Amino acid sequence: MAAVFFYLFSVVLIASAFVVITARNPVHSVLFLILAFCNGAGLFLLQGAEFLAMILIVVYVGAVAVLFLFVVMMLDVDFAELKQGFQKYLPAGAAVGAVVLFELAFVAVNWQSAPTAHEAAAVPILAQVTNTAALGEVLYTKYVIFSQVSALVLLTAMIGAIVLTLRHRPNVKRQNIEEQNSRTAKSVVELKKVPSRAGV
Repeated sequence: MAAVFFYLFSVVLIASAFVVITARNPVHSVLFLILAFCNGAGLFLLQGAEFLAMILIVVYVGAVAVLFLFVVMMLDVDFAELKQGFQKYLPAGAAVGAVVLFELAFVAVNWQSAPTAHEAAAVPILAQVTNTAALGEVLYTKYVIFSQVSALVLLTAMIGAIVLTLRHRPNVKRQNIEEQNSRTAKSVVELKKVPSRAGV
């Protein structure tokens, strides 16, 4: 049954990935991307990597792919206009694609597993601990400095992206808390005595 589910997940994963890059509707591409992520999570579960499977579902499907879907649906991007320069960049894109295809073919033909890989996969480091607990124990003890440094780099990148995209445009009303708290009735309210039957 494991082999049946492996081939099932693999075929659906490859087919959905192909539809992602060939679909004309970007919403359909995002939906098939979610399907590809779910089948990839199934493959991780078959290999005993339940942590990676849950990360793929929670982070990529629950956050990234759904964010892509909302962005595509809400921005209403004119993809016909974006595709106008397709023929101009086609030779360069084809050259890059050919190089990448050659590299993938070279790796697929010449790869070989380590002699001790099968034995290492059959005998886990911590047999009585689950995959998630073992990964957390290694990550936050032996590699705690590296994990904290990577978190700091991601935080810096997030702050940099916010700083670069946050622009103070002119003629846009913004809230000023200090100015609001310092207002008094005399500075904002003007009383006028209007004569009877004269109007304002």
